[in-house]
Amino acid sequence: MKHPTMTTSDNGIVLLILSLACVGVVAGLYGFARAIGRTRPEPGKDVPASAGQMSRDPVWVRYHARYLGYALLFLAFDMEMAFMYPWAVVYKQEGVVALLDMGVFLGILFLGLLYGWSQGALRRQ
Repeated sequence: MKHPTMTTSDNGIVLLILSLACVGVVAGLYGFARAIGRTRPEPGKDVPASAGQMSRDPVWVRYHARYLGYALLFLAFDMEMAFMYPWAVVYKQEGVVALLDMGVFLGILFLGLLYGWSQGALRRQ
């Protein structure tokens, strides 16, 4: 017996139905929670607290712009680690091609590090 195959339009219809079902479930749960949940206004409910005590310091503090360089360098090397683990898994299968790909990736990251160094992002302040 020959099995029917799904066409591209059939796949799109299935995806649309699943997406609508997910949105419907989320909206239904949200509506159900709003319907059965009670809200009680309390004076200290919207005030930020730390360990049950009211905070003495302002909650919205501003960080100096010099930390942006540190954050960007951290993200760059964090992404490096996130990509090196899967690369190490497929390295045996791919061989030299994977090695060259990772070399290009690390080279681009190294250029970013050099740029950050030239802009003084690594200088202690």
